[in-house]
Amino acid sequence: MLTRKQHELLCFINDRLSETGVSPSFEEMKEALDLKSKSGVHRLISALEERNFIRRLPNRARALEILRLPDAIKTSAPTAAKPNIQTPPSRVMPPAANDVLEVPLHGRIAAGMPIEALEGQSSLSVPAALLGPGEHYALEVAGDSMVEAGILDGDYALVRKVDTARDGEIVVALIDDSEATLKYFRHEGSMIRLDPANRSYDPQRYRPGQVRIQGKLAGLLRRY
Repeated sequence: MLTRKQHELLCFINDRLSETGVSPSFEEMKEALDLKSKSGVHRLISALEERNFIRRLPNRARALEILRLPDAIKTSAPTAAKPNIQTPPSRVMPPAANDVLEVPLHGRIAAGMPIEALEGQSSLSVPAALLGPGEHYALEVAGDSMVEAGILDGDYALVRKVDTARDGEIVVALIDDSEATLKYFRHEGSMIRLDPANRSYDPQRYRPGQVRIQGKLAGLLRRY
């Protein structure tokens, strides 16, 4: 027995797959079901997966496959369904398309003391759902000064290219045009303060002319 929201989400995913062959994004699911956060979408997806209505395709970003449909969906649309969630046809759905982007991978960046960054040129496959609008690149994190922000040594920082930032944002800061670091950005009087997220490290202070913003943290990718 599905809950109303599980029923609506299954309809929405099924309808999108039948139209495009691509699973909807978590943001699209959140808006379609009028949920307050993506965590609600995650819970619904997990519940449908546990009940063997859908499965996540391994090694593919934003890829869901519908395994079966309850009779209630096959015969009629749920009365509480939103207008934009149409009754799906009872037929075999096409497999979800892979949705992965290649972003430039520019070496390693310090999450401790500044080290050389933006060297070399390769690429990293990134789930499109982790990236928003704009141009992005990736950096491999070295160090542990941002662990209290959930950024660990060996993670890949996904960075949106910008040259300005607001206080409290996590940025890639280029110092003296030679070294880069990943830190919280803040103004402190006439100085720029770069704060770690680890009590064992002290903030770094620079004159504004020493610091150039190279981007803001947009997401993280972690491999196990």
